[in-house]
Amino acid sequence: MQNPILNDSDDSVVISPEAELLISEVSQYLKPEDLALLKSAYFFSQKAHSGQFRKSGEPYISHPITVARILGELRLDAVTLTAALLHDVVEDTGILKQEISERFGSSVAELVDGVSKLDKIRFQTQADMQAENFRKMLLAMAQDVRVILIKLADRLHNMRTLEVMSPEKQHRIAQETLEIYAPIAHRLGLENIYQELQELGFCFSYPTRYKVLLKATKAARGNRREVVGKILDAIKQRLQEAELDTVVTGREKHLYSIYKKMAEKHLSFSDVLDIYGFRVIVRDVSSCYVALGALHSLYKPIPGKFKDYIAIPKPNGYQSLHSTLLGPYGLPIEIQIRTHEMHHIAEAGVASHWLYKSKNTDAGIDDLHMKANQWMKGLLETLNDSSDSLEFLEHLKVDLFPGEVYVFTPQGKILTLPRGATVVDFAYAVHTDVGNCCVAARINGEITPLRTRLKSGDRVEIITAPAAKPNPIWLSYVATGRARSSIRYFLRTIQYNESVKLGERLLNQALHSFGINPDAIEPSQWEKLVKESKAKSKEALLADIALGKQLAAVLAKRLAVPGESVSNIQSNNSITILGTEGMAVKFARCCHPIPGDGIVGLIKKDQGLVIHMQDCPAVIRIKDHKNMENQLDVVWGTDIDRTFPVSIFMTVVNKSGVLARVTAEIAKADSNIDDITLENDKDYTTMRFILQTRDRQHLAQIFRRLKHIDEIVKMGRIKNL
Repeated sequence: MQNPILNDSDDSVVISPEAELLISEVSQYLKPEDLALLKSAYFFSQKAHSGQFRKSGEPYISHPITVARILGELRLDAVTLTAALLHDVVEDTGILKQEISERFGSSVAELVDGVSKLDKIRFQTQADMQAENFRKMLLAMAQDVRVILIKLADRLHNMRTLEVMSPEKQHRIAQETLEIYAPIAHRLGLENIYQELQELGFCFSYPTRYKVLLKATKAARGNRREVVGKILDAIKQRLQEAELDTVVTGREKHLYSIYKKMAEKHLSFSDVLDIYGFRVIVRDVSSCYVALGALHSLYKPIPGKFKDYIAIPKPNGYQSLHSTLLGPYGLPIEIQIRTHEMHHIAEAGVASHWLYKSKNTDAGIDDLHMKANQWMKGLLETLNDSSDSLEFLEHLKVDLFPGEVYVFTPQGKILTLPRGATVVDFAYAVHTDVGNCCVAARINGEITPLRTRLKSGDRVEIITAPAAKPNPIWLSYVATGRARSSIRYFLRTIQYNESVKLGERLLNQALHSFGINPDAIEPSQWEKLVKESKAKSKEALLADIALGKQLAAVLAKRLAVPGESVSNIQSNNSITILGTEGMAVKFARCCHPIPGDGIVGLIKKDQGLVIHMQDCPAVIRIKDHKNMENQLDVVWGTDIDRTFPVSIFMTVVNKSGVLARVTAEIAKADSNIDDITLENDKDYTTMRFILQTRDRQHLAQIFRRLKHIDEIVKMGRIKNL
């Protein structure tokens, strides 16, 4: 059925001055048929939003027009501008996505759908709703980057008119802008939108600080106007002497940039001297370096304050030479030197792809778009690995604040990682499979551990092992959202699978103790048990047993079949521990059990099966309280091929070289030292070691070797850490 507002010939709709201005501006680069599509979208949106007003009192149509104008400044294509004019009609009116598709094409409809919020879905909290909105928006963005361009323009206009909102909403929206939207704009190279979003976010997040800083910069501007003018003239004169065709402009640093520098370095405003910068635009790349040399001969460069983003571009494709010079009166001068093409990319970022794609002559534009696609592909992988939208939002925030650490693969490829990134982050940046199997790395030719933080210029080669797998401790030091989500996804998946297997073993043990053959249980009995337990599946129920959320004995009784013959069933009331059960079975750190020890298993909720020594104080406390329902009989298997940590202590006479002799004897006994602590008093030192041992016999061999050291007064095993 045709919607009545689709009639373009309806004379009741008069084009507004704002819409005329939009058409006039984009007519400079759009074709006549594109302008016709845009006018049709305007009439459609005008009728759909008829009678709707913004909180400022303006007709609602003024908002989509302004959003389209912002995108028009970036010279985006007609499809994007059409979607911008229609971006709220699905959300705020009765128009359906199908109607948009039939009228304006599937591409426009998909863009509108990607931007639309999820207001019709019920969420437990505002945070859940916002996280899910971002998830959907970024999922659509991964398919078409124009979704986020429309959303950024939408947010920019909303920020420009934020004063009509309540102070609480102002603060919440401004914080969201600073944390999410401004960094996304920066990551996509949309420098002007990024800067304005930051300034407006700062203004509404910290209004008092903003006003104080604005007043201070105005005063400083007046005091330094004459000096800045002289510097600008001197720069132009020197570049003219170098016979360079340049455009030179002076610029004042943005307030939020000044505020961040003051906050991060604990400076007062008077200490932030470089609030002015100068931009030099030249004809080609070689002229950039000639201009740099000319300016370095004019004013002395400050050591450590030069960055070559032409040779190594930023992740968003930004290229320029940055240098800080010491100007007259000790005033630091920040210089940016770039070509006209680099300037276009710096201003429009990924949107440059549509501005230049018809020419298809600028390699920098193609490279920029490829980097944007790679980043969005990474977002999609992170989204798939995240268990929920809030977790994805956490990872997104981590990735949106990258520093400038540039490291090299063995093949010479440059990878950009956030400041503080480790070897593990690098491994996952190469490939998820490489991250999952990494065990160490060579940094500049030297073997280094996984937690090593990387520095710009490092050449990194990842060392992997087929049997290696992610360690939960990695989560305490990785810096990228991609690494964090990949590790969590692996751990969740592996732990779940291992828990299902362990849960099945525990249930089978309980069934055998009741004389029931597990293979004789009918599928209908399982279905009934799963339903009564409110579990998602049989596998989920078994995993719950391993994690201590369900008791195997209780479930075994409910599965009992009266009158079943058990004559051929051999009862086995003990769980065999092989040391290969993975994350579902943990070995208690309080007593560090090893093969040969008498052991007992304790089921702890959300932890699974924890193995203790039988005489561990933790087990004794449970027996004293007669709390035995979560205790299981466990025994060691016969063919265990791995090492286990064990804690020992020794008291030695304080003499030079004792520690060296102790560690040498431990090494001769074929054991590795995981950890060592020392406590000194006047005459003696107490040493505590965590060693890797195969079993009790291996530990006895270690003690026999240590007995030959005369300085050892006493030694033994620690069973209660």
